[in-house]
Formats: sequence, C-alpha cells, structure tokens
Amino acid sequence: PRQPAKTLWYDRPRYVYLEFCVEDSTDVKVVIEDQRLVFSCKNADGVEFYNEINLYARVMSKDSREKRSDRSITCFVRKWKEKVAWPRITKENIKPAWLSVDFDNWRDWEGEEEVERAMVEQYAEV
Repeated sequence: PRQPAKTLWYDRPRYVYLEFCVEDSTDVKVVIEDQRLVFSCKNADGVEFYNEINLYARVMSKDSREKRSDRSITCFVRKWKEKVAWPRITKENIKPAWLSVDFDNWRDWEGEEEVERAMVEQYAEV
C-alpha cells in the first residue's frame, strides 16, 4: 500500500520549495505540471510513497527541478507569477495531515531575492 511522504514547504519570491522527507529513497519520480505536482518513490524497506498536490497557482514546469539527498527530496517549483506570495501550497483550502510549513526556512522576503538566487545556483551545481 502506498502512503504519502511527510512534506514540508515554504514560499520564496520566485519559487516554492517542497521537501519530501523520505530517507534512502529509490525510484524517485517527480512530475510537475502547470498546476499539479506528483511525487513518488520507495524507501530502503520498499515502502511506496505517493503524494499528489494540486498547486495553489500556476507554475513553470520546465523551469522546476529536484534534488535528492539521503534524507529527503527537495523540489523547487518556479512560480508563473514571481513575487506573488502563496498563502498555501494547495489549491484547496484544506491542509492534508502529511503537509506542513517549513518554519526553519519561512521568513520575510525583504532582500530575499539575492539569497534565493544564490541558493538555486548552488543547488543547480550539485
């Protein structure tokens, strides 16, 4: 049986970031459409994880990417409209139990764009 991965998200001027918390993931698949993200993978024990998120607003699927680490898979999803804050990640105003805000990374945008650019570039080089 599939189960949803615990997911953290936070908002930035140009991207929204989603972190799917699965350790030692394999078979990672991330499909990003205009307004939907589908994530799936397995963990070391062969448990299947599956998350489907109808996104709050339109995104640029071509300009989005993901990065896998031993602890999680982080997706950065490029917003269609930059500098428009997302009050939530889901289209529906309901918060699934597996989804939470990543408060460690959630902060005001003042002067954030340079920081964000550096962060994305650093990820892109990995």
